[in-house]
Amino acid sequence: MNGNSSASREQIIVLGMTGASGAPYTWRLLECLLAANRTVFFMISKAARLVSATETSLRLPSNPRALEQALRTHYQVDEGRIRVFGEENWMAPVASGSGIRCPMVICPASMGVISAIAAGASNCLIERAADVALKEGRKLVLVPRESPLSAIHLENMLKLSRMNAVILPASPGLYHRPSSVAALLDFIVARILDQLEVEHTLIPRWGQGGTEQAG
Repeated sequence: MNGNSSASREQIIVLGMTGASGAPYTWRLLECLLAANRTVFFMISKAARLVSATETSLRLPSNPRALEQALRTHYQVDEGRIRVFGEENWMAPVASGSGIRCPMVICPASMGVISAIAAGASNCLIERAADVALKEGRKLVLVPRESPLSAIHLENMLKLSRMNAVILPASPGLYHRPSSVAALLDFIVARILDQLEVEHTLIPRWGQGGTEQAG
């Protein structure tokens, strides 16, 4: 896909992965975005690599080019469908407001990175890309997974919500009667896809599929 055309810009999603628990959410989201024919610009922090190694069987190369190839092989997609950018790649398209315009998701979003974004501290490419999304008025979805939440956490998220960031906690509902961990993951991934206006059939919508209650 040619990343310079207006048609392909509409198909690009920026996905950042930081060091909170919840790596399986990221990999399921990436799978769904690729299945929906989106191109994904992917960034991962060092802490996220450690968490992913703990929570999943995926082994992630540290080199961005090697990671890009590994993910393409894992998800069986063509070259160009996943682009991986290193934490200090300040020439990446997402590092500037004059770069490509597309929505961004950070999943999971650690409280450290949420704090940095709220303070405007662009210490790495993920934080800078989020800062760009905010200043340019683009969709920014943050998926925190922390419990319990301190007053600092809540204040930072409130600050970002007031800047029109979407705070979408990894807190799955149970009304669809999930029978597996995969179903719990899909609940949250479905909500993220809704925010990105990406069609899916991961879970029945309210009022469909028998989720409604009589009376």
